[in-house]
Amino acid sequence: MFATARDGARIGYSLTGKNDAPRRIALVHSLAMDREFWTPVAQLLSNEAVILTMDCRGHGVSDKPQGPYTPAQFADDLADVMTAVGWESAFCAGASMGGMAAIAFGQNQAARCKGLGLFDTTAWYGASAPKDWKDRADKAAAEGLAGLVAFQKTRWFSDDFRANHAGVVERCIEIFLRNDVAAYVQTCLMLGNADLRAGLSSMNLPVRIAVGEEDYATPLAMSQFLQQQIPGAPPVHVIKGGRHLTPLETPDVIANELRTLIRS
Repeated sequence: MFATARDGARIGYSLTGKNDAPRRIALVHSLAMDREFWTPVAQLLSNEAVILTMDCRGHGVSDKPQGPYTPAQFADDLADVMTAVGWESAFCAGASMGGMAAIAFGQNQAARCKGLGLFDTTAWYGASAPKDWKDRADKAAAEGLAGLVAFQKTRWFSDDFRANHAGVVERCIEIFLRNDVAAYVQTCLMLGNADLRAGLSSMNLPVRIAVGEEDYATPLAMSQFLQQQIPGAPPVHVIKGGRHLTPLETPDVIANELRTLIRS
């Protein structure tokens, strides 16, 4: 299914679970993935909530307009998809890039956000982020996405998970390689320039924050900063042995975080 964003871009989305469920959750995927990223978590929650997943602009089957992109734009896209399916409000969760979109949604669409799940994410990648992300974008533009696969695999998943779940890893690589390079470049530049820190202290909503113990893409200190800045945020859940894509590596843990959130 598709919804039309306010600038005319078509955004692909899916609904999972019971349509009459009283709880609604919107889930936003990580960089260079698509809505399939959330399938394991959505399946675990399908009897408790209706779940909206979308392909962020520049990803999956959604349109890939010329950039620049911003987290606020991704949040607006989510709001427009929610409007299209008749949702006034929902809990929102995101992983990595999707977590930034979720933060922006909580800040800019506060009346429509009932709570946030922030997983393996950050509000700011640090002072060197513009250069770091531009370097990655330039490498993709020069060499294609295949040149980043080895780097991505070790960032995404722990050594044990890669050894024991080769099918999941290969599926992620397949999705990664299907990305449009120009859209990937624009998304990398977005992440490098994003800084959502200023709005954290004014967020007044339930939140759950979790991060993989071995996550070196968005390390524990970044999650701890979110917890310290968002009023009333509970302690960060550090997922033992997890790396960067915990919704795929430990979907049961993330599903439980979301259960706690929607019951709050």
